[in-house]
Amino acid sequence: MTQNEQLQAVLDRKDALLQGDAEKTKTQHTRGSKTARERVSELVDAGSFVETEALKRDTGVVTGYGLVDERPVYIIAQDITLKGAAMNAAQADKMLNLLSRAKKTGAPVVIFADAEGFSVQEDARTLTAYAAVFSCMSRLSGVTPLITVTAGPCFGVAANFALLSDVAIAVEKTTLLMPVSPLVMNATAGTTLQPEELGGASVLAHQGAVALVAKDDAQSTRLVKSVLAYLPSSNRESAPMHNGDDLNRLVAPDAGDGLALAQDVADQNATLELYTDFGMGLRTFLARVGGQPCGIIAGEPNRDAGRLDAPSCQKAARLVRLCDCYGLPVVSLVNSAGLTVPQFSDQAALMRSAAQLNYAYAEATTAKITVFVGNAIGAAYVAMGGRGAADIAFAWPSAMIAPLTREAAVQTFAADRLKDEDRASLEEKYALSADGLAIASLGLADDVIDPIETRKHIIAAMELLCSKQDEAPAREHGNMPL
Repeated sequence: MTQNEQLQAVLDRKDALLQGDAEKTKTQHTRGSKTARERVSELVDAGSFVETEALKRDTGVVTGYGLVDERPVYIIAQDITLKGAAMNAAQADKMLNLLSRAKKTGAPVVIFADAEGFSVQEDARTLTAYAAVFSCMSRLSGVTPLITVTAGPCFGVAANFALLSDVAIAVEKTTLLMPVSPLVMNATAGTTLQPEELGGASVLAHQGAVALVAKDDAQSTRLVKSVLAYLPSSNRESAPMHNGDDLNRLVAPDAGDGLALAQDVADQNATLELYTDFGMGLRTFLARVGGQPCGIIAGEPNRDAGRLDAPSCQKAARLVRLCDCYGLPVVSLVNSAGLTVPQFSDQAALMRSAAQLNYAYAEATTAKITVFVGNAIGAAYVAMGGRGAADIAFAWPSAMIAPLTREAAVQTFAADRLKDEDRASLEEKYALSADGLAIASLGLADDVIDPIETRKHIIAAMELLCSKQDEAPAREHGNMPL
């Protein structure tokens, strides 16, 4: 046998080892899903993927590294066509080796989670394997970005792949992310719901378990690339700058639509909204303003006057901490009538979540820029980067910072005058006493600005704060009010 024939024979044997079960591959394709290697191939730049431990037996996972838009990225893709990608010690060891490389070299990690369960033959060793992987992911958090696509089933403890990531993406019709199996959940609740009704993409998005939802595998890949474009490769680097649109572009002076305002402040086509269907009193975005990647949190007055409920506070706190991990400025466009009035059974959850948001802003050392574009009432002012937490704060002339809304203030402090004076007039007087000019005169904002120049002021503030240094006090870590 010639040398070339020997090489071809070895390559043929290698291909045979890497091939998954033909029937399971067919099943993947029938339900509109891709295999692990197809997902990897679609994500990376052509010809750039290098597989690690490619021939290690019985792992059910593809690991390796490649370029994504010319940036190095590590990839873990569970291969459901190989024994259902059941988690076992060998699979965990392969994942741990890759995560360790990512920590040493400072490159993002993308995980495609898609498995039918875990290896029952290994008993408690499987639980140890999970624990080791999730411990490593937790320690990697804040060092390099972690992005997980729940591309298929992800039951029980495996749900931590998504929940321990910086950004989790669900895929319509294929994602099943649940703390227990559908069978157990239905049996416990006495229901007969379909799996997707219990833990499908739409359910997860409304409950805040995932930040983004893709229509299919192809869109999930595009979303991964979009997220990566806003983040640095590690906490040792700066996020990649892009050419922004006109730095002096004026914005529409309308605070009545939080989504439209955030998109207007950001560069054109440079916003990626996270948790769209969760906590809709606030809008949260990864964005670019003047080419600078940042996070934007915008009050949404179209939803109960922008009042903050527990989900709103949680998702905003999540974005603040993500930005702080990787040095992205946080821009807060405040327009909220305060905290929502909760049900009796939900009051503790709301108070904890509001405290979490306040804690996240206070602990963050990244640049924090606040613009009061409307109401900043009571706890909403305190929690959302008020003057005590922001590096630079601006106010629109029509903004209002006060302990109570104008309606509540008049009813509380001027009830005796309502017999002789018009309510609308009293409310207007109260609003004027706490408007943008009054705010600035009390030192609660650095300046009152023309709303149409908001973008210019934010870009200038970012440039000023780009060299900000604010060392956290020496400690193990703070105790967030979870």
